Amino acid sequence: MSLSKKISKDLLAAMKAKDQVALRGIRAIKTALQVAATDGSGQEMDEAREVKILQKLVKQRQDSLEIYEKQNREDLAIIEREELSVISKYLPKMLSTDELKPIILEIIQSVGAESMKDMGKVMGMANKQLAGKAAGRDIANVVKELLA
Repeated sequence: MSLSKKISKDLLAAMKAKDQVALRGIRAIKTALQVAATDGSGQEMDEAREVKILQKLVKQRQDSLEIYEKQNREDLAIIEREELSVISKYLPKMLSTDELKPIILEIIQSVGAESMKDMGKVMGMANKQLAGKAAGRDIANVVKELLA
């Protein structure tokens, strides 16, 4: 089942259950997917693009949550945490640091990287290969660790 169909089904279920938390999160996803589908870029809405959109929504929520916590706005932080948990359910399982290391080590060997000077080459290839499977920040940390 495609993400759009799953979202529509879950939205209907949340409406019937009168689950306001789920409704907010699912509506945010549905809106972001519709905006991306009709943005005029001509890109096809495939699974990789859907995952990128969801990752962007998660990052936005995390950034907002961080700001609200710094400003002691717990009322707004709660909303962000709730939406973050709903949106995260639709993302594929992310690879752990231990799972990333062998993949990135293989990339380092194939590129022939030897020092931090080669980080750009490794990151470019790693980001392509691991798109949607790991956060860029996690990939960068593992690459730095392995090249150091």
